[in-house]
Amino acid sequence: MQLVLHAGAHFTEEERLVRCLLRNKEDFSKRGIAVPGPSKYRTLLRETLAAMQDNAPAPDARDVLLDMILDDENADRMILSHMFLFGAPRACVRNGMIYEGAPQRMAQLAALFPHDEIELFLALRNPGTFLPALFEAAPQDDMSAFLRGADPFAISWSDTLSAIRAAAPQVNITAWCFEDMPMLWAQIIREMAGLEHGEKIVGGFDLLSDIMTKDGMQRFRAYLKSHPTMTEMQKRRVIAAFLDKFAIEDEIEEELNAPGWNEDTIDTMTDLYEEDMTAVARIPGVTFIAP
Repeated sequence: MQLVLHAGAHFTEEERLVRCLLRNKEDFSKRGIAVPGPSKYRTLLRETLAAMQDNAPAPDARDVLLDMILDDENADRMILSHMFLFGAPRACVRNGMIYEGAPQRMAQLAALFPHDEIELFLALRNPGTFLPALFEAAPQDDMSAFLRGADPFAISWSDTLSAIRAAAPQVNITAWCFEDMPMLWAQIIREMAGLEHGEKIVGGFDLLSDIMTKDGMQRFRAYLKSHPTMTEMQKRRVIAAFLDKFAIEDEIEEELNAPGWNEDTIDTMTDLYEEDMTAVARIPGVTFIAP
């Protein structure tokens, strides 16, 4: 079994991605790709991993779990999405690390599926906007308390992904930047399903249609129709050009709640984030999708 786990991150259009996968459920099933409904497995998976805190999985745990999730569906590849597997938003940052519990969780999954191929898919987001989004869902009144004294400039995704790889080296990771998702949306879905580049999917422009004006989307689709042989790279350049002209400003701008931070803070964190993405792309076992 090829087991694909989409684990967020939080506030990266994670539920929209699930809905897009489910829209392709029937077509994917014909190819041996299962997309179970989240209600079938989220609680079950969380409870199974919680039970593994103190005990090794039973010999038949893997087969029992798959039977319950697949419900007699035959599949060679299964896509699961669980944004809370690594923690709730208010508990995502511990000891200066994003998803401190992720390495242990992935090691548990590797133990549960020892002979299967496990792939982790994760959207990464600029800590300069990600931490304020998490803070919004936290009970603390100030950012320093929320971060428990950690230096926000030292928080990086490369630390998290390196720790996951060290704890579960058999798990390959595919990552991308949340900020690039309008251009990468269709490829992310294809990569999750294990499809070839350019294969048709339903909802390949789901995200784009929400952040671009109606007129812009009509012109964009007309442009694609008149240029049917464009490569994926060319399509991304076209998307970027159309967004530059037809983006809905209210949909792409957000107000950040980050007490004590100013514009310089965000700019510095953005520069560090861009440097960190270079480090992420160099981690062995990590496939980084870039525009």
